Parts: sequence; C-alpha cells; structure tokens
Amino acid sequence: MPDRDPDILHPRLQPDLVGHEAAEKEYLGAWSGGRLAHAWLIGGPRGIGKATLAYRMARFALAQPTENSAADMFGAPPPPKSLQMSPNEPVFRRIAAMGHGDFRALERGWADSKQTKRKTTIAVDDVREIGGFLSMTPAEGGWRAVVVDAADEMNPNSANAILKVLEEPPRRALLFLVAHNPDRLLPTIRSRCRRLDLKPLAATQVSMLLKRYRPSLDPREVAALSQLADGSIGRALELDDEGGVALFSELMTLLTDLPRLNITRLHALSDKVFKGDVFRTLTGLLGWWLARIISLAARGGLDAMVEIVPGERDLARRLFTAASPAAWAEAWASMGHLTARTEAVNLDKKRSLMMMLMNIEATAQGKAA
Repeated sequence: MPDRDPDILHPRLQPDLVGHEAAEKEYLGAWSGGRLAHAWLIGGPRGIGKATLAYRMARFALAQPTENSAADMFGAPPPPKSLQMSPNEPVFRRIAAMGHGDFRALERGWADSKQTKRKTTIAVDDVREIGGFLSMTPAEGGWRAVVVDAADEMNPNSANAILKVLEEPPRRALLFLVAHNPDRLLPTIRSRCRRLDLKPLAATQVSMLLKRYRPSLDPREVAALSQLADGSIGRALELDDEGGVALFSELMTLLTDLPRLNITRLHALSDKVFKGDVFRTLTGLLGWWLARIISLAARGGLDAMVEIVPGERDLARRLFTAASPAAWAEAWASMGHLTARTEAVNLDKKRSLMMMLMNIEATAQGKAA
C-alpha cells in the first residue's frame, strides 16, 4: 500500500482541517496566555488529521511576529483566533517546499531508491540531527519548529534520542510529536509533553470528506464507508481502494448463515485473500465488526445499532443469544492473535481466515473452548 492516499494532500500541503476545533483552541489559548509548552504530543487514531494539525501549529508559530516587531505604534496585535492560513502565505509555501530555515519534518526514511516504500522505523541519526537543529539560534529571530510524524514509529534508540531533546528543551524551540498510539511511547517522553488527544471524526464529517475526495462514489457507498471507517477519512479512502464495502457485504452474507457456515461461501470468500491486501482488509473488517457488536451489546445498544447492510442488526442479536459477551470477546481476541501471527511469520492466509471464521461458527454453536 502507498504510504499516503494519493487523493489526499500531504499534511504539510493541506490548508484545511475538519474537526478538532477544541485542540486548536487549546493551543491558541496557551499561546495567547504565555503558557506555551515546548513539546506537544498529538495522539489519536490513524487518518483523522493529527499530522495536519501539527503542521498548522508549526506554521502558526513560525508566522508570528518576533518579539521586537510584535508591537507597533498602535500597540500589540489582538490575540489570534485561528490557525487557518492561506496556501499563498510565504510561510505556508516555504514549509510546503521544506524551504523554511527554522522548520524541519521527521518521518520514516525511504527503504528504496525509487521512494515507493518507507522504512519501518525512524532512524536515530535523523533524531539526533533535529536535536542539533533545535539548539541553534532561529534564523529568522522567532521560533524553530519540528514535526515528528509519527513518534511511535521511532525505535528504542530514536526514542532515547528524542528524550534527550525533551529533557533539555532549547529556548524558542517547538516539538510536535504525532502518535497513533501515544501510550506506546516511553512514559518519560509522555510526561514531558503537553498532550492533545484527538477524537475520531463524526460519520457526517467523514461523509463530507469522502464526497470531496471521491465525488464519483455512489451515495450508498459513501454512507457505508462513513460507518466502516470508524471516524477516519484515511481509513475510508483505503477501504474504497480495497473494495471494502463489497467485502463487508460478502462477509455479512456469510455470517448470516450462522450457526452453521455455508462451506461454498466460506471457500469463495477465503480464496480472495490472495489478491493484494484483501486478507488485511477482511480481517480488519471482521475484527472491527465483532468489537463493535460486543461494545453495543455490553451497553444494551444492539436495538439502536445503525445497519451498514440489511439484516446486520438481526444477525448481531442472534449471535448474542447463542453465546455470552465473554465468549465473543474471547473469539475476538483469538482472531486478533492469529491475524498478527499470520502477518508476522507469513502463515497461509486462506487457512488463517478459515480458522477465524470456523472459530466464530463454533462460538455461535456454543462449542468454543
């Protein structure tokens, strides 16, 4: 899969951000109130706009007047009310082109000369370089800023190197750490950052963005993807690329036969895992759906469940009549373990998917271990 969806601008080039107004307000309040933290940890699920927010925060800081020019004959300027900046602004253009002397961005490097695949982690030498950069006097008299996207992709050596920067923060330096799983970071890193935890987008916001990026999509596909994406526009676009709506519909058709799966349908669906990323997509959808209905059942919310495909609510009710929430939670955990093992040691994907589905069948029949 590509590192980023080609239909979405790189966060460095993206002028707009949907949602997360509260996080922007918190940053602006800290700025105006003189409580600006030197490091910000921006956490939340993938594909919801964390890096876009980080670049907005960095651009804003670098665009502010220096201390000597902050006031003129009319006094100090009023407190800023927004991080929005036109792509035509010089600071925006220079950061977009990576040509601003006081800005750096840190991502995983390329693993090949054609720049088609990135390395699995951020290299320690790259982190050490930004430590030296931040300690220098700002070239333009204001701030220096670094965006790390994503901090939870650092290896242990890289994490220790970033910790050294955080332990002795340079003056007038800002570090923005984007993290998909902030709790995986060292506690000492988390404790030295001001944290902004971003929430998933609302389904209406995902729908609006889908219409912007994929205007040819059928309204029914937009509605389905907006639910399946679970608040992530990045995930919605991935699912569209992978035929996620059709795969989910086929998966639900198969599960409707429970408590006994149709063998022909089981093999037909499992045979598809040999194409591209279908295994990852199918197991992701299956795990997401199980987690969804387990959560709804625990809250007594199955009756209010929003259906993505017809009959989904009745299927969920039947499953929870057949087995306890604990049994389904065990099936979900077992599936997650097998998915991770299949990817890690390259097990037979068809066999693994069939094992997951047959475990679900056994749970529906009250036979699971």
